[in-house]
Amino acid sequence: MMQQYWGIKEQHPNELLFYRMGDFYELFYEDAQVAAKVLDITLTARGKSAGEPIPMAGVPYHAAENYLARLVRAGYPVAIAEQKGDPATSKGPVAREVVRVVTPGTLSDESLLDARNDSLLMAVYSQSDAHGLAWLDISSGRFRVSEVRGSDALLSELERLRPAELLIDENSVHEGIEHRRGLRRQPSWAFDGSAAREMLNRQFQTRDLRGFGVEDMELAVRAAGCLLEYVKDTQRCSLPHLQGLQAESLGDTVVLDAATRRNLEIDINLSGGETHTLFSVLETTITAMGSRHLRRWLHRPVRDPEILNHRFDAIDALRSNYGFETVRNALKPIADLERILARVALGSARPRDLSRLADTLAALPALRTTLPPDCPAIDSLIEHLPDYPELVELLQRALVDNPPVLIRDGGVIAEGYDTELDELRGISQNAGDYLLQIEQREREATELSTLKVGYNRVHGYYIEISRAQSDGAPEHYIRRQTLKNVERFITPELKAFEDKALSSKSRALSREKALYEELISKTGEWLRPLQQTAEALCNLDVFACFAERSLALDFCRPEFSDQPVLDITHGRHPVVEQLTETPFIPNNSRLDSQRRMLLITGPNMGGKSTYMRQTALIALLAHVGSFVPASSAILSPLDRIFTRIGSSDDLASGRSTFMVEMTETANILHNATRRSLVLMDEVGRGTSTFDGLSIAWAAALDLAQRIEAFTLFATHYFELTALPTQCPGMANVHLDATEHEDHVVFMHQIQEGPANRSFGLQVARLAGVPAPVLTNAAEKLAALERGDTTTPVVPTPPPAQTDLFSGEPHPVLKQLQQLDPDTLTPREALDFLYKLKEKSDQ
Repeated sequence: MMQQYWGIKEQHPNELLFYRMGDFYELFYEDAQVAAKVLDITLTARGKSAGEPIPMAGVPYHAAENYLARLVRAGYPVAIAEQKGDPATSKGPVAREVVRVVTPGTLSDESLLDARNDSLLMAVYSQSDAHGLAWLDISSGRFRVSEVRGSDALLSELERLRPAELLIDENSVHEGIEHRRGLRRQPSWAFDGSAAREMLNRQFQTRDLRGFGVEDMELAVRAAGCLLEYVKDTQRCSLPHLQGLQAESLGDTVVLDAATRRNLEIDINLSGGETHTLFSVLETTITAMGSRHLRRWLHRPVRDPEILNHRFDAIDALRSNYGFETVRNALKPIADLERILARVALGSARPRDLSRLADTLAALPALRTTLPPDCPAIDSLIEHLPDYPELVELLQRALVDNPPVLIRDGGVIAEGYDTELDELRGISQNAGDYLLQIEQREREATELSTLKVGYNRVHGYYIEISRAQSDGAPEHYIRRQTLKNVERFITPELKAFEDKALSSKSRALSREKALYEELISKTGEWLRPLQQTAEALCNLDVFACFAERSLALDFCRPEFSDQPVLDITHGRHPVVEQLTETPFIPNNSRLDSQRRMLLITGPNMGGKSTYMRQTALIALLAHVGSFVPASSAILSPLDRIFTRIGSSDDLASGRSTFMVEMTETANILHNATRRSLVLMDEVGRGTSTFDGLSIAWAAALDLAQRIEAFTLFATHYFELTALPTQCPGMANVHLDATEHEDHVVFMHQIQEGPANRSFGLQVARLAGVPAPVLTNAAEKLAALERGDTTTPVVPTPPPAQTDLFSGEPHPVLKQLQQLDPDTLTPREALDFLYKLKEKSDQ
């Protein structure tokens, strides 16, 4: 057995091997030690190797999924070796083979997946500064490729897609992803170009890849070939739900780099959680697949106004008379069609998957009646929401009303679906009644009063007659067993029944499994149209979600203009607005061809970052196809959104806070265009005042004069407020605050012109900085404002209290007491003041 184990393990050295033994999956050696630690199960030993006990750990077969989920989440791929032979006929160990390899990027089981997050497998192949990307969601069949240039673009795509598993060439070096979780290095030959094309053409049954628009994407094709080979190797099946390859182009989207996605907190906040994000505010979808679709849209905003207006039209139609409410109610019976279809294609669909598929398809006619008429955007969805009468009838006729979770123990196929199955079940279920009928009939025919029919596990069914009456047994009775007081016989009829009865249960289960596999195969024949239906349902769910949110949160429909403009009236931050107990103060933003940059000044905590982020989020939502939090919004299509907000050390790469800040700034200055939206917050604060001011000054000028991007530039360097006099494309705005008694009140209202103070000490007081520190800081601030840069490092101690009973007063005080100011000329008064100054310094 261990020889067989090692033969399989050698083929899967990098995976934990689940080795099926009876009702358990066993792990041995290092696999057992790892599993025992991760799963908190008992580590035992069995047998010996080289004189040492063999470590062993096991998990029950029926509960394996829970353990698999924990291992995969911990980053361990698992190879599952099942028994393939019949223990009754096998000589030596039962034959076993790996039927599936479970990895983070190839999950399809419902219990192993996060219902509201995609689980993607990605491959990257690079040459010099060019990168080919391919990614697959095996649970939905989405297969995409793209090509990008530069490490920043690669990191941006990784941040957007966040693959659960990443395949790279073992000889390649990618800065920033070397320690990424789920990284798998593949041999260089796995990225061979000709092999990749052959495999892809074989998968899609095509002569070439021109029909997919990827014929000239050599690097992406190589990545796609490696990815497909990896999936086939792990799934051990034909992957019929992968029916095409789609190329994505950055030119079709609003590009968001990795820093921008983090700073805008689209679906992950700065602490790594999902609360208080744009996604958390918008996510009211009904179905799990709709939730995943919403997340994809948020991370891939599009530039085409025609597509966006198509989405706006759908939202408008669903908003009318609150039509979205009936649509959302009709969506409630809809199951996760995407993932059910993937499991159908992989042959791993469970009975309840097929039952939910039937319920979903049966709900489509009622759903269509809730959709608004005369809306082309909605009509295009209706085309892919047809009736499936044949499939629905087949599934409803084949399945019991509430099928069990697994086919393993039967009870899935409904009565009346298959005659042979019904007969086998009838034999098994009615055996007792049939034996009573035989007993009654034989007793009457033989007139033997002691005759009875019995059964035991050793000899099977028999007719038992007492020794005294055994001589009266008919000639066709065949003696089976002689006991002390009875004789046991068998008849051809009883023998035939015995063969049927004893095997009927196992034969019924075997027949039921065969019928179930056939049912999955028949369902797979509708795979392509069903995938289109799933996509239409995803779109409808997101449209209904946007419609509900737009009314609940008072969002407006944005407009796209051919002229360069970003004009937002009464804009609000969609997340902050939901978190504040007081009413959110809206603000306007106006940028156009003559006003390219807003220099934003004002106090700390005054709302500069909120104002900048809300502008970017409104622009992002408009390009997603959602209504936006404003009274009105008119904008031209953007090609990129950049943010340079906040920084922290990147210790793993050896970069300081200022280095991170400058790297992000350099990326913006190299890649921003006239159609970009740029958010720059406190550039230059990580170095000395003069260095930082100089860098901020030069960066602002470059953005406004050379690049001419729409820019919001927040700064505490008041010297920058002089720039609009030199550059007409700039304008000063500020967020104001006022002091009331002993505290500062932030107005959160954007106003034209520069701020006149920063209220830094007041904010420090709000933060709880000790009073002596604030006092010393105020003294230093006053000195700096006078132009005095020689203030001692150690503050001057306060003067001692004057002793009222001390001796002679100070000479200066004595002269002042003797002075009659009314008798002095101005010149004499000035001379007297100089003399007093000289004496006070002595």
